[in-house]
Amino acid sequence: MAQTLENAVNFPEEQHFSKRGLSWEQFQAIQASFENVPGVRLFYCDEILEIVSIGKPHEVIKCLISLLLGQYFVEQGIEFFPSGSFSQVIPEIVEYQADLSYCFGIDKPVPDLCIEVVITSGSPIKLHKYKLMQVPEVWFWEDGTIEVYCLREQEYEKVVTSELLPELDISLLNRCILLSSPLEAIREFRQGIQQ
Repeated sequence: MAQTLENAVNFPEEQHFSKRGLSWEQFQAIQASFENVPGVRLFYCDEILEIVSIGKPHEVIKCLISLLLGQYFVEQGIEFFPSGSFSQVIPEIVEYQADLSYCFGIDKPVPDLCIEVVITSGSPIKLHKYKLMQVPEVWFWEDGTIEVYCLREQEYEKVVTSELLPELDISLLNRCILLSSPLEAIREFRQGIQQ
């Protein structure tokens, strides 16, 4: 039986702070003060500031999801454009970085898919920031499971299967993410998608 990541890594609580009622200018001032602080991300959406520390467990999961999806795109012949965690901005309204972002077919200013690894919960702007940018599909990895949300008529709806990647077995992806060995995870995932 394969050892799972849950058993191999003790997930320390990462820090999460939010503050309402901040102007864009106040956000930019706070953001500037964190400019040289590693392992911290700042998000702003409709006068709400979030500050989140990013630890090793977060980065391990993010990198593994990226590796597995890259394998899937290659195996399926899907033209993809990864853009990582670049800042997505509507001045005065929203600024955030998804953990992973992808465009399919052609590169676009707004990603088709954004993925967030959530170690600490409680974000008041979880989906709202993506709605403002009109991102068609958003995934959240939280508590060992990927939740998929599709934008429909200006609101996100939680769905079981990705609309952008309908052939992708999300349960296989979830299972492989939790394996303690990245090599084993990639081998099992590749075997699963080739069947």
